[in-house]
Amino acid sequence: MKIAVLALQGAFEEHEKALQKLGAETLQLRKADDLNNNFDGLILPGGESTVQGKLLRELEMLAPIRNRIRNGLPVFATCAGLILLAEHIADDDTVHIGTLPVTVRRNAYGRQLGSFHYAEGIFEGIGRFPMEFIRAPYVAQVSEGVKILARVEERIVGVQYQNQLAVAFHPELGGDLRIHKYFLQMIPK
Repeated sequence: MKIAVLALQGAFEEHEKALQKLGAETLQLRKADDLNNNFDGLILPGGESTVQGKLLRELEMLAPIRNRIRNGLPVFATCAGLILLAEHIADDDTVHIGTLPVTVRRNAYGRQLGSFHYAEGIFEGIGRFPMEFIRAPYVAQVSEGVKILARVEERIVGVQYQNQLAVAFHPELGGDLRIHKYFLQMIPK
């Protein structure tokens, strides 16, 4: 199984290490030509969603990625990746990939100093899970068909919609591989 990791900016190396520990092969996506490779799933890492969105447009990667997701490519998005996937961003008309029918609120917990480690939250199908939030968004609203997988203090921080898994936190930073494993299990064999 080969998983592509968007490697334009952000915490992509941590995702690659997690996937490799689970036995998956990884491929970095840095330019449009990289999308010509075969891969079974995609990770959109945390980082700066504005920068990632701008680079995706400049490198002409946005539409091809959107089309692949719409055609069923399994995708796992963390933090900024969640913002990239969202159909709506609260108080912002920007839409990046726009395939996940949710509204997100950016920097919901404040700036870098507002970042925190939530000792453990409940992630449906997994149980207690350590959650690390860094300038994190949260899901303010979901459309029909979106499954809520995790909440922290009544805010939605994990969702799944068809082939799309998205969380507001950084599971790649804590060493617990269960959400990455959950994603790999979403990929048809």
